[in-house]
Amino acid sequence: MRHKKKGRRLGRSSSHRQAMLRNLATGLFLTERDESFYEGLTMADGKSVVNPPRHKGRVVTTIQKAKEVKPLVEKCITIAKKAIPFEQAAQVFATDADRNSEAWKKWRESEEWKKWSAAMAPAVDARRRVFALLRDKEAVEILFDDVAHRFVDRPGGYTRVLRMAQPRLGDAGVQAILEFVGVHDRVKRVSQKPTFVDDANENVAGQVADKKAPVQPADEPVAESPEAASHSEDTN
Repeated sequence: MRHKKKGRRLGRSSSHRQAMLRNLATGLFLTERDESFYEGLTMADGKSVVNPPRHKGRVVTTIQKAKEVKPLVEKCITIAKKAIPFEQAAQVFATDADRNSEAWKKWRESEEWKKWSAAMAPAVDARRRVFALLRDKEAVEILFDDVAHRFVDRPGGYTRVLRMAQPRLGDAGVQAILEFVGVHDRVKRVSQKPTFVDDANENVAGQVADKKAPVQPADEPVAESPEAASHSEDTN
């Protein structure tokens, strides 16, 4: 009995399992790289070209791994969201001067820098907490600069797990998609009330027949045919 032991072992030791989940979470954030990052990028052999991911904010793995890494990804996003107000407050005391320039050095020794440092401290602490979870500086930068700002007004549920129909080749493992919400959302279509085709066709046919039927005035006499007129003359 595994009482009070949450999560799956996934057939790995603790250190191996933590490293695997960390790599999955890091890979999900790194799919949000700018496409210019892949220009001229090749493999270690120097010939094979590295292509950008087909869909940003999405990774494909087994459904068990996707369900295990989902809490880690959402925890990182929550920490990054809480740091946004402190970063915005620190921008009031920031400077636009280049680093190590004369203007920057002057700002570094002023009271404005002390105010900026005090306002920025919680945001720096948040970045260090996420770095301790992911161990990747580029993923942390993408998370705080891009991903976290998408979910400012969302209280939770930043990712979804979608089961794929086709199993994985080789071991027939059940595959799943782990992706951010708000990018590849499925649109729900409201079903319409069906119409009865037979009744509609009958109504249309009746309307067409009414339009084609000739209408004769009641006051005008009906014209007789020439044969009927000659027969009436002979009888007279």
